[in-house]
Formats: sequence, structure tokens, C-alpha cells
Amino acid sequence: MPPKAKPKKNLSAMKRARQAVKRTLRNTSVQSSVKTVLKKVETVISSGNREEAGKALLTAAKALSKAASKGVIHKNTASRNISRLTKKVNALPPQADLPTAGAA
Repeated sequence: MPPKAKPKKNLSAMKRARQAVKRTLRNTSVQSSVKTVLKKVETVISSGNREEAGKALLTAAKALSKAASKGVIHKNTASRNISRLTKKVNALPPQADLPTAGAA
């Protein structure tokens, strides 16, 4: 990590430094939550449950789109991740329709 910059003397520079700290904290939090959601989708995909994977995919797509709209990640990165996850979910075999207990 680079050494800390000298304290600013200009008022606008001091304000920009404060804003940068806030923005960095917010961006780090959003990136962390997006990674968590992506990992959750991957684990559901590996379990093979297509229905749960579809639900997790919707959550992940929403999180990625929101992060892209806020400028935390690039919009093409979000689109690429959504596309790859969608392909993996669609590749899962469809769930077998289990007969319900009430139907006779």
C-alpha cells in the first residue's frame, strides 16, 4: 500500500479527501456483498437444485445491476457475470416433478 499522502491544506482538497474515504468504504461494502451473492449462486448451482438456483440468480442479477448503476463495478462486468451465471443455471437439468401426497 502506498504511504499516506500529506494532509491537505486546501479546503476543497480536504473535502474531496473526506468524500474519497466515505466512497471507498461504501464501494468496499457493496463489492463484498456482491461477491457473497455470487458465491451463494455458485454453491446452489453446484448442489444441482435448479429452482433454488433460479431464485439465487435473480438476487445476484439485482445486486450486480445495482452495483453497476452506482458505479461500483463496470456495467459490462455486471452483464458478463449475469450472463455466465444464467448459462450455468440454464445448463442444470430440470427438476423432476414429484407427485404431491394429496394427489391420488
